[in-house]
Amino acid sequence: MRGTRRSETGNIERVCPRRGVRGVTLLGVIPMRRCCRPGCKNPAVATLTYVYSESTAVVGPLATVAEPHSWDLCETHASRITAPKGWEMVRHEGGFSSSTPDDDDLTALAEAVREAGLRRRSPEPEQPGYSDYAPPQRTTRTGRTGRRGHLRVLPDPPN
Repeated sequence: MRGTRRSETGNIERVCPRRGVRGVTLLGVIPMRRCCRPGCKNPAVATLTYVYSESTAVVGPLATVAEPHSWDLCETHASRITAPKGWEMVRHEGGFSSSTPDDDDLTALAEAVREAGLRRRSPEPEQPGYSDYAPPQRTTRTGRTGRRGHLRVLPDPPN
């Protein structure tokens, strides 16, 4: 994949054209993306993409995947960036926001997943008025049971 490389330890590293190695993805762990501008350590909230065929520079929401000829920018750099002479600049109309969920969002998500799992395991209640109807018999599954404990709490990475 262009813009990434595999390190000696097997981790995937994302490479920024201006700064070299930018970050390391630890086998599926998605790190916070940072602004690609030299010396800037702010989190990225927007992506700058050049459309060479149309001589257009586009600053839009943070891309979900790395694209060639695109750069991640923080809010400050996304609002200040200018297009080359003779090019058109297109900016996202809404404000940019970081896509990192806070602790409350993650806790609410974990609770919702836990409740959904408990509801699925509880027996189905009898429904009044349907005594003549016999629900289909559930067969017991053989082999492997559903995944247990696939959600884990991970500690915050050291700064």
